[in-house]
Amino acid sequence: MEFDNSTALYLLKRISLGDQEAFTTLHRALGRRIFAFAMRHLRSPETSEEIVADTMFEVWKNPDRFNGTAKLSTWVLGIARHRILNRLRASSLDTESLTPEVEETIGSEAESAFERIAAEQREAGVRNCMEKLSSKHRECMHLVFYEGLALGEVATLQGCPENTVKTRLFHARKSIQKCLSLFLRREESSAERGVTSHA
Repeated sequence: MEFDNSTALYLLKRISLGDQEAFTTLHRALGRRIFAFAMRHLRSPETSEEIVADTMFEVWKNPDRFNGTAKLSTWVLGIARHRILNRLRASSLDTESLTPEVEETIGSEAESAFERIAAEQREAGVRNCMEKLSSKHRECMHLVFYEGLALGEVATLQGCPENTVKTRLFHARKSIQKCLSLFLRREESSAERGVTSHA
């Protein structure tokens, strides 16, 4: 569920007055999204649940920090992102090696290669290609194609100009397209060898 900003501001105003029902409404609307976002970085249900709790506690404590210049979900995911990065740093984990799981459906704007791979059930190949991207490029792809955020919202979350987001998406998509092409060629070559060996 996506609230318009007037509804979001009303709910947060109620939360600032201690209205637990308004907080529950917000939690139900955004909790699963925060969890899915955290899982794609942390790959741990327990830690992801903690991220949800930490994020929503921050909303409960500081609802007045939302000024309505962005969507409520963008603001909340920004809080979650900060918590996730803190967890990764605290655990001394290499953020470059922690990649999000690739969704079976990337989105209608994705390259045709994505749809072809999904249709042919080659998620492993897609995942392998995604894992070769830098953490910023992976996150950018996730936010646009999975979360459905606008480029301006991704720029706000990543703390960079919108043109940088466009550049990251361009390079990420080109890299994945190239990687998938190589993957498909290898599969076709293997299939041809299999046919020849059984001829």
